[in-house]
Amino acid sequence: MYLRIFVSGLVNTIVQTLLSLLIVVYVTAQCEDPDTLVVSIIPTEESIQEFNNYKPLINYLREKTGKKIEVYIPVSYSNIIDAMINNWVDVAILGPYTYTIANAMSANIRVFATIAKNTGYIQEAGPGYRSVLITRRGSPFTSIASLQNASVDMIDPISTSGNLVPRTKFTQTIERPIEAFFGKIIYTGGHDLAALAVYEGEVDAAFVATHRFENVIERGMVQKEYYNYLWFSEVIPQDPICYRDTLCSDLKSKIEEAFLTFHAQPASSKFFSKINADRFIKITSEAYNVIRELKKTVDMQKAKRRQQ
Repeated sequence: MYLRIFVSGLVNTIVQTLLSLLIVVYVTAQCEDPDTLVVSIIPTEESIQEFNNYKPLINYLREKTGKKIEVYIPVSYSNIIDAMINNWVDVAILGPYTYTIANAMSANIRVFATIAKNTGYIQEAGPGYRSVLITRRGSPFTSIASLQNASVDMIDPISTSGNLVPRTKFTQTIERPIEAFFGKIIYTGGHDLAALAVYEGEVDAAFVATHRFENVIERGMVQKEYYNYLWFSEVIPQDPICYRDTLCSDLKSKIEEAFLTFHAQPASSKFFSKINADRFIKITSEAYNVIRELKKTVDMQKAKRRQQ
């Protein structure tokens, strides 16, 4: 009888062990290990130039992962979300609002890093930035009150600093909805395009991200002195760097290592200098809960307008 119990227990142990091994094998088999990684970033006026700046990082990513690297240039913020959800893009640098929308649509889109900026013209050091309202210096728009019924560029409907933050935070300053204050709202699709549109008089004002605006200055497209700075938001967490979570664990570890150790490579100095940054640092999805809360506010505002 004791022998029967022992044998029965041994058999159960063996069966459980085999099942566990089968589960591990199944999960491993289900992960993705592509020969080529497709990398993308949210669009700017000069996306090709932007990717040229990223060449040292892309080369290092190729070296660390042993994969071929292809670049995907999206035409809009929503375009890059579709690309990740439909498995066209493996690694992407998104905007915070874009990330929270994408992550809500698919938990497969996972943030693992962001960038730590250096102090710049209007940018503060650290893993954060602000939304800033700009107008052209020499124009009649020298105060928030002067912008009533003026035109404003809000970048893209799912831009964090261009649309989400102004609709939730700037509206507290003007004490009314954006549409009830400005006479016209346009979306040019990029912070650089918005800065140029203000400078060239095509639009009266624009909400732009401080770090994106600094890139425009660094490229010599405009100068800091060309603008008035009428409003700054609170600090927003920097752009999230994401991968698809269905990639195999070993590959994801190599991707993370490539970004988080890149600052120690000689080729990184020119890259970080161009974007006025120090390094990539770890960050978790929870850091973007502040953006999720702002999104809830916008969603409630939309629902309220639909009921009116």
